Amino acid sequence: MSGITTHILDLGIGKPGVGVEISLERLGEEGWHQLGRAKTDADGRVSDFGIDDQTEPGVYQLHFHTGDYFDSQGVDSFYPYVAIVFQMTEPSQHYHVPLLLNRFGYTTYRGS
Repeated sequence: MSGITTHILDLGIGKPGVGVEISLERLGEEGWHQLGRAKTDADGRVSDFGIDDQTEPGVYQLHFHTGDYFDSQGVDSFYPYVAIVFQMTEPSQHYHVPLLLNRFGYTTYRGS
């Protein structure tokens, strides 16, 4: 399996981050270019950004609209968005980039 996937775990409630809008972007000579956009499903996952394997080596960004998510939960948060920037060197590999999130912090890693 190749491509870019992600998921969100809301550590504040111990459940998946459902309905979070995420943009997938690639860095080009003129800045960031949006490739696709999706919302997390009931399990907090996005497995398809609708880009039909248009990935190539380069620098990518997942832009998570976390402020909107927390607003919809009726709670304040510190980060209006989270941008995870990563480098893809082997487009034939699968790049899974999870986000562990709470209202006042986050962490990420390369998953499998």
